[in-house]
Amino acid sequence: MANTTLAVLRDDLATILRAALAAVDPLRLVANHLVREGAEVSVRSASGIAARWGSPTLVVGAGKAAARMARACEQILGVENVRGLVVVADGCGVETQSIKVAEAGHPLPDRRGAQATRRIVRLIKAPPAKAILGLISGGASSLLVQPRPPLRLDDKLRTTQLLLDCGADIGELNCVRKHLSTVKGGGLTRLAAAQLTTLLISDVVGDDPGTIGSGPTAPDATTFAEAWAVLERYDLTRRVPAVVAELLQDGMHAGAAETLKPESPEASRCCNVVIGSNRTALEAAAQAARSAGWDVVVEAQPLTGDTTDAARRFGATLRELAQMRRRLCLLAGGETTVRVRGSGRGGRNQEFALALADAVADAPIAVLSVGTDGVDGPTDAAGAFVDGTTQQRARARGLDAEAALADNDSHTFFAQLGDLFRCGPTGTNVMDLKMALVAA
Repeated sequence: MANTTLAVLRDDLATILRAALAAVDPLRLVANHLVREGAEVSVRSASGIAARWGSPTLVVGAGKAAARMARACEQILGVENVRGLVVVADGCGVETQSIKVAEAGHPLPDRRGAQATRRIVRLIKAPPAKAILGLISGGASSLLVQPRPPLRLDDKLRTTQLLLDCGADIGELNCVRKHLSTVKGGGLTRLAAAQLTTLLISDVVGDDPGTIGSGPTAPDATTFAEAWAVLERYDLTRRVPAVVAELLQDGMHAGAAETLKPESPEASRCCNVVIGSNRTALEAAAQAARSAGWDVVVEAQPLTGDTTDAARRFGATLRELAQMRRRLCLLAGGETTVRVRGSGRGGRNQEFALALADAVADAPIAVLSVGTDGVDGPTDAAGAFVDGTTQQRARARGLDAEAALADNDSHTFFAQLGDLFRCGPTGTNVMDLKMALVAA
């Protein structure tokens, strides 16, 4: 594949990505659902008016998109009618007026998140408003931090890191985190002293409000026994802090309070409305690709499971499409997991791209695998490009794709090729996008 063709394909991929991110901009998503008419505020869902209340409104929330969601609330409702606090990941803050923004650690929680959570809890226990509006997006699991006694923050940090390293998926991770927290798994709903309506931007497969951000305002169907089963599945029961194991055992056998259950009367006090998701981004990406003259194929099922396995399935589909000799765009979304075995640097999107190197070698194909939040693992990249020339260019530099994959060192590999995709935090988060172009 000629370099000129490669450059054109990369430009088209960047254009498609911009359209996808614009569609899930929190400012746009909130404006599509939050309405003020005089002193009355309402939230619209696909089925009609989901909730209605009178001003003023207390706004609280957490997640990578929460600051931009808060700014949208100020613009729509008026700064004189709202106040509150949201906590976001470092780099995701934006300027607001009446709603304060605190930054904290992600993906591992820190003491700044714990401090901000205490402030949010104080606000919702005695709200100076007629109603509470929650703003939850991906990242809230790490940013809303209030360990269930007698746990300390360090106990949760250790447990979260172990689960991340072993490749636990987001559902498994959240099941455990909910049972180690007083605010997750419907905890905020229990604490709120007024009507609580929550707008959610989904970063999970299935868009379940109970899974987004570990469901601080939604009922939770999981149990202590299921949380313990996650630890057993990954052989972590003796590796997590002893106090964590004891807490889960007490929950199973000694009657410790469960998370908020769907049948609980308290569960009716909150209304949860999902306002944007990975599907929103995929639909916008597909429209942008068609406008650029590409025939579009959108994978029906989200990509989940092991990153390398998912990449190789995606690569097989690409090779089949390449045989059709048409200008095709293949789009997929989802969130895969990486089992850390090596000592390198990377993230699931960079690793996905690296695992595709063989599948697209010498073919007229270019792929961009990217996290919509602009951050891929503990790196400065959102993802990476891979194309038909990747393996050839790597060999010319003495790079070994398989060795890099085995060492989880995708960031170093793509950095040396100049193929990392860097855009910085985007202020939104709807999982990952895989965008591939197959030239005719």
